[in-house]
Formats: sequence, structure tokens, C-alpha cells
Amino acid sequence: MERKLQERKVNNIVCRCEEVTEQEIRDAIRKFNLTTVDEVKRLTRAGMGLCQGRTCGSLMEKILSEEINKKVSELLPLKKRPPVRPIKIKLLAKKERESE
Repeated sequence: MERKLQERKVNNIVCRCEEVTEQEIRDAIRKFNLTTVDEVKRLTRAGMGLCQGRTCGSLMEKILSEEINKKVSELLPLKKRPPVRPIKIKLLAKKERESE
């Protein structure tokens, strides 16, 4: 039973956009003594995909809190970077053409 649980953790995808596993996140936290979700994000790329952490951010917080023995409420929240929601590149290109 314990072995199956460990195997699941190794293969459990946390960030679907960047295909980052739970084990990769835990390994990074342990190896580099990470203490913030943003550090985890920068090192593993979890939260850098299309959803910008809206899907995996809370999972990253939970894993980090377990690893460093802090409550999730004690962690600094994941920084949101504009755009807050995904936009299509063609909209940006259109704005660029209009300003010329």
C-alpha cells in the first residue's frame, strides 16, 4: 500500500500546462530549501503555463506547506502577473498595428 502511494506521488501531475509532477516540486523544495510558492514556480515552471497558476497554484501551496511545516495561510501567495486571464496574441498584434 505504501509503495503504491509513493508511486502515485511520483507520477501525480500538479501543473498540467507545464507537465510538472508532485515529486519534481517536492524534490526542488528539499534540494534548494525553497520557502515561497514563487520560488517553486521559478525553479520548476509549475504555474507558468496557459492558466498562470489558476489551476495548480493551490496545489503548489499545499505541497510547499507540507514540506516546510507551515500552514498555507502563512505562505506568501503566488504573485499574479498581467494579463490576469489569457488573451489571444492576435488581439495584441491588432493593438500594435492600430498604434502605428
